[in-house]
Amino acid sequence: MIRGLMRGGAASREGGFNVATPEEIRDGRVTDVYLLRGREVLEQEGENPQVVAEVRAGSLPAGWTWAILAGLGEAVHLLEDRGVEVQALAEGSVFYTEEPVMVLFGRYLDFGTLETSLLGLLCQASGIATAAGRVRLAAGTRPVYSFGARRMHPAIAPMIERAAYIGGCDGVAVVKSAEVIGLDPVGTMAHSLTLILGEERAWRGFDRTMDPRIPRVALVDTFQDEKFGAVAAAQLLGNGLSAVRLDTPANRRGNLASLLREVRWELDERGFRNVKLFVSGGIDEGKILELNRYADSYGVGTAISNAPVVDFAMDIVEVNGEARAKRGKLSGRKHLWGCPECGNRGIASGTSRLGDCPRCGHRVRSLLETQLSAGKRRRTGPSAKEIRSRTLEEIAALPDPFRRMA
Repeated sequence: MIRGLMRGGAASREGGFNVATPEEIRDGRVTDVYLLRGREVLEQEGENPQVVAEVRAGSLPAGWTWAILAGLGEAVHLLEDRGVEVQALAEGSVFYTEEPVMVLFGRYLDFGTLETSLLGLLCQASGIATAAGRVRLAAGTRPVYSFGARRMHPAIAPMIERAAYIGGCDGVAVVKSAEVIGLDPVGTMAHSLTLILGEERAWRGFDRTMDPRIPRVALVDTFQDEKFGAVAAAQLLGNGLSAVRLDTPANRRGNLASLLREVRWELDERGFRNVKLFVSGGIDEGKILELNRYADSYGVGTAISNAPVVDFAMDIVEVNGEARAKRGKLSGRKHLWGCPECGNRGIASGTSRLGDCPRCGHRVRSLLETQLSAGKRRRTGPSAKEIRSRTLEEIAALPDPFRRMA
């Protein structure tokens, strides 16, 4: 085990929030110490070579066959003003194993110690976006909202919900997250409100107090059987009720699809066919596939916010113009190309020119875009809404990841 810091130690923050500041991240303080030791050796040896480094994932978690790139905006911000050139897939793009999603060109000491933070920004956000994308595909046209920030450290809630949004969620719950994205936050009623006021008073008070533009979604599982709670809320609020929310705890849930069927039946029998069923609590892509017959929308929490990370690595593939890589990696700069005609894609040596698609013969194009040139941004980054549009377009063209029968 390697012990100790480079020199000295940081002041304790006990009693405060245990988070790094943006300045500490940009200054390379959030890094593995061996990278700092490597920098010190290189400086002593007078070496600062021109290198090419690639970011790629050799495998994907949870049986995923594709993933969605997220966190690129933060990664570019991390590398800005360091003299490095950065090429990358556009944020929100689908990628596959072994594909270089980002390529860095520059002097190693200008960016090498940022490896830990760079990977952290891309790995977690891409995992969250991918989980959200899979949930989006499972839900079909039904709205899906990100409800998982309460399971994670609050300092990263905006990152989590931004990644969930660009992956395919229709809205987010946390006020600050929505502000960062440029949305209005989405939410229903809290159990605490019902516990304090009782169901009927809570439903009436919410309806009387909230802006008319906010949908009236009654929480109906606090005290009584859900089907009776749903009917009571519908009879109380009438045509003003948009939906009922079922957040039934697992130990009382039983067969959730059967429960939803009962609620739907009882509402329909009494003429409340316009009242939708909003389901939350322990929802993931598998449960969504089971519940789609009855559910109209979903609040998804931990399945998205605690998504498995995409295990990116950053590897040097060229040193001072010489192709060089560690064992198990392919040396030399590469093209990541795609065919705009048939959708075929692949990796080719960067020493060769891009040619024609081996499948259809159409001219292929590079999928990597220049994000930084000499450390400066080439373009203004797209909005979260624009990134999400790219994601939805790309995942819609993918084969069904759940292999459902038509």
